[in-house]
Amino acid sequence: MGNNVLGTPIVKGLGFNSFGIGTNACSVDIDEENDKILRIRPLRFDEHYTPEDLNAWKIEARGKTFEPGFKTLISPLSLCYKKRVYSKNRIPYPMRRVDWDPNGERNPQNRGTSGYVRISWDEACALIAGEIKRVHDEYGPASILCELDGHGETKFVHAPHGCQSRMFDLIGSYTLQTRQPDSWEGWYWGAKHMWGMDPLGQNSQMNNVIRDVAQNGDAVLFWGCDVETTPLGWGGYLASRLCYWFTDLGIKQIHISPDVNYTNAVHADKWIPVKPNTDAALQLAIAYTWIKEGTYDQAYLDTHAVGFENFKYYVMGGEDGVPKTPKWAEKICGVPSYTIKALARYWAAHAVSIAHCNGGSYIRSCYAHEPARLEVALLGMQGLGKPGANQFKFIEWTLYGMDTVTPLPPSVEIPDCSPAYRGWYRSFPKSFIPKTMIPEAIMNPPVSWYGHIGAGFPREDQFDGPYTFPLEGNERLHMIWSDTPCWETCWNGGNEMQEALRHPSIEFIVVQHPWMENDCFFADVILPTNTKFETEDIGTDSDNGQWNLVYYERQAIKPRLESKSDMEAVGEVAKALEKFGGIYENLYERYMGGKTCEEYIQAGFENTGAAKKMDFEEFKEKQYYPFPTREGWEEMPAGLIQFYEDPEEHPLQTPSGKLEYYSTTLASQFPDDKERGPIPHWVDEGAGHQERQYLERGRKYPFLLVSNHPRWRVHANLDDVTWFREMEETCKVTGPDGYKYEPVWVNPADAGLLGLSTGDIVKLYNERGAVLGGVRVTERIMPSVVYQDHGSRVDSVVLGRGGLDRGGANNLIAPYATTSTHAFGEVTSGFLVNIEKVDVFALAEQYPEAFGRDYEPDCGLVATAR
Repeated sequence: MGNNVLGTPIVKGLGFNSFGIGTNACSVDIDEENDKILRIRPLRFDEHYTPEDLNAWKIEARGKTFEPGFKTLISPLSLCYKKRVYSKNRIPYPMRRVDWDPNGERNPQNRGTSGYVRISWDEACALIAGEIKRVHDEYGPASILCELDGHGETKFVHAPHGCQSRMFDLIGSYTLQTRQPDSWEGWYWGAKHMWGMDPLGQNSQMNNVIRDVAQNGDAVLFWGCDVETTPLGWGGYLASRLCYWFTDLGIKQIHISPDVNYTNAVHADKWIPVKPNTDAALQLAIAYTWIKEGTYDQAYLDTHAVGFENFKYYVMGGEDGVPKTPKWAEKICGVPSYTIKALARYWAAHAVSIAHCNGGSYIRSCYAHEPARLEVALLGMQGLGKPGANQFKFIEWTLYGMDTVTPLPPSVEIPDCSPAYRGWYRSFPKSFIPKTMIPEAIMNPPVSWYGHIGAGFPREDQFDGPYTFPLEGNERLHMIWSDTPCWETCWNGGNEMQEALRHPSIEFIVVQHPWMENDCFFADVILPTNTKFETEDIGTDSDNGQWNLVYYERQAIKPRLESKSDMEAVGEVAKALEKFGGIYENLYERYMGGKTCEEYIQAGFENTGAAKKMDFEEFKEKQYYPFPTREGWEEMPAGLIQFYEDPEEHPLQTPSGKLEYYSTTLASQFPDDKERGPIPHWVDEGAGHQERQYLERGRKYPFLLVSNHPRWRVHANLDDVTWFREMEETCKVTGPDGYKYEPVWVNPADAGLLGLSTGDIVKLYNERGAVLGGVRVTERIMPSVVYQDHGSRVDSVVLGRGGLDRGGANNLIAPYATTSTHAFGEVTSGFLVNIEKVDVFALAEQYPEAFGRDYEPDCGLVATAR
């Protein structure tokens, strides 16, 4: 009702960061006459379909019923998205760095500080094509690095995330920046070696776990888990609704995290504050308590596990002479010993499951493989898989197209539109580099590592290698093409990456992106791409938890400014390359694959079961098809109950088929690894990390920084949304200079000692550099810990090692080293910093150019900021 007034309803998927899979959907009303987005609202499943059509599911437990509802439960991140489309930060036209001359001085040292001049699309594509041809001729195709993964819009035909790789595959390959298991680092590097669980190391057998918890569970441990924040960019608010339902059912919700996050504040029955990156000590003390008091399930371990006696020997102090008592743990993790004992005793006497949403210090810090392994160890000690005792997730409920990873009633199909997808599709060239090793690979080649380091590879892949870059006979990197320019603000050691991007060996950088932000300022040529509102496409939504969808995305508005889609932008470069002949001959047609946009959309549609229910024209008219709930879903075994009941018939994906408290493969493959040995340990420090408060470095940098998924962003997306910046209490802190600073939570006890008050501007710093932030004094963060979300937009005052960032992008000062010696994951939370108040007016006098950039408080830096 009201569509005639408000415009034409057009379905769009507004999930973020996916490779054309599992996004949350919403309907957008467009006034077509004025080519303007008026509003964004939820999509209603019952516009064309009845509950009977959808085989609408219900979960019944303890006399209460949970139902999914008939409209998508989208978040403010989706509702506000038109503000990004019309952002003053949109890149208006192709640009060239003013002091980059392909025929003269390239001035790589000025990247990040130089300004830009407007050029035409023809000129931009001719420059890019000329550089590709030159690099091919002088160095070979492997000297071109493609950055193409994650942290952008989700599209199919007009996809970011790798259109350029499809073109390079046709003209001699390239070097791939591999996608880390970034949201799953500790699970990938650690938990896999205890219980398998490919592809990511988290429980991949979650069918009916929500129903099982509702009917049989006593409590859920939320370990560093913020249901009210993290799922919002992927699946919406159904996860939040489940937490309310758990409360209605009387299921206790126990939250273990350094901060009272948004879920703790609303849902927690008990908050247990633990210092970031110290969870392993708490877990070992729980295990000690169970062993000491005989409250663990030895009979289960005898039949379901191997190596437990080795683990027990370590916990009780037999290996190093240090029993892992609650008193021992208390000094490390900050949790009182009596609380540790109480938690251990409650857990041993009740059916407890553990819930996660990814991210945070628990899984993205140094040695994150240890808490991940220890969590599995604890679950095993209490009969993993028994009714009410599983691990489950509030996010990514159909990840990798797996129908076993949804804890809710599944739809009959996870739609696969891959024939429509034009981005990177998981083909590995011979030359590749793990994302966390890019700065080192640029500045200090050769570099070596084990495994493909691609999210989703099986456990055994971690032992392959060593791999090396550059390959024998190949040159180092000389060119970078990025369509996801947020490396410095989303990965570890961002200041080191700034050094790498200005290294003289990198002769050319091209970036395509809708917004002028982060790594864009290091590009030599910038191509403006458009948002998904400006293209026709197809999409799927399999992570809303209600019903899986496939939908047709009409073009909502015309391309803004001089933007083109990612597919079109690369296509223009392909046309420009054709003039060189040879391997570039007829490149555009080969790149396009012989189909029009509509033909790709139709191919994607016909690859789904929706094609059996309607023809393509009806699909375009209705715009979406929801797949009904699978018949007989109630009979699907819950979680790991089959393993619990018969481990021989239903083994795990480990060499033994059982829980491995001692990993024979880690022992044999990396026998000298002191940081990730065969038994999960507490690790004080290693060659790459000294991030403990009680060690020498902790005297200089006495605070641990916790950096979570942000409330009002998705990683580095959405930092320019004006509506969010109006919310002083939960978004930015307005400084005395009018700048909107990224908040820093400080406990009142620490604030008193440091002389800090709410609204003060401080710098968080260590030897790697400093970032600014605005203080919020609050008891929502524990003492000796400070909190600042990750992903804030970079606004560097001083670039590179030891630099200073005004925007609060704390990944810039995260460790350069990876998770551990043989685990090459990111370390972006739970590291040491110090904090002190700064005078922003004095800084402005010292750095007048940086503090004088084009900036508007309601949206941040604008496109003309350089």
